[in-house]
Amino acid sequence: MKPHLKLLAVIMAVMLLSACSQAQKKSNSKSTKKEGRTITYERSVSFLSTQNDTLSTVDVAVADEDAERNQGLMDVRDLPESKGMLFIFENNQPRSFWMANTPLPLDIIFVNKDYEIVRIHHSTQPFSEKSFASEQPAKYVIETNAGYCISHDLQEGMKVSFDE
Repeated sequence: MKPHLKLLAVIMAVMLLSACSQAQKKSNSKSTKKEGRTITYERSVSFLSTQNDTLSTVDVAVADEDAERNQGLMDVRDLPESKGMLFIFENNQPRSFWMANTPLPLDIIFVNKDYEIVRIHHSTQPFSEKSFASEQPAKYVIETNAGYCISHDLQEGMKVSFDE
């Protein structure tokens, strides 16, 4: 074999191996793409009108321990419609939430010990470090998909219901 043909064969072999390597990297990156955390919905929360009629209900994951409350919906990439998270605290006091490491826009609903909605933050921005405050004492916080409160006409002053 002539030297220039050997060189051409080597170059072609290197190019073929490189192409195969790139295809393998693409395949691996698709299969290892971060899927996000999944949560289990354990309870239901109902939102009540001022006449105590049920306006809507969401199935919720419950965060009633520090570690669960700290993690919240962080890294959850898929929150089906009418699903959410219920945060339960030991006492009724002003609270503040933020959206760091949370990839979904959410409605954040603060509820006091009497099950009254005291503050709603609509369509919070994903990954934001902005603080969303209850401005009044709250014992519970409910997070739903952004737009849920508007689409179900939920307002501050209404009540919620769930089994403790």
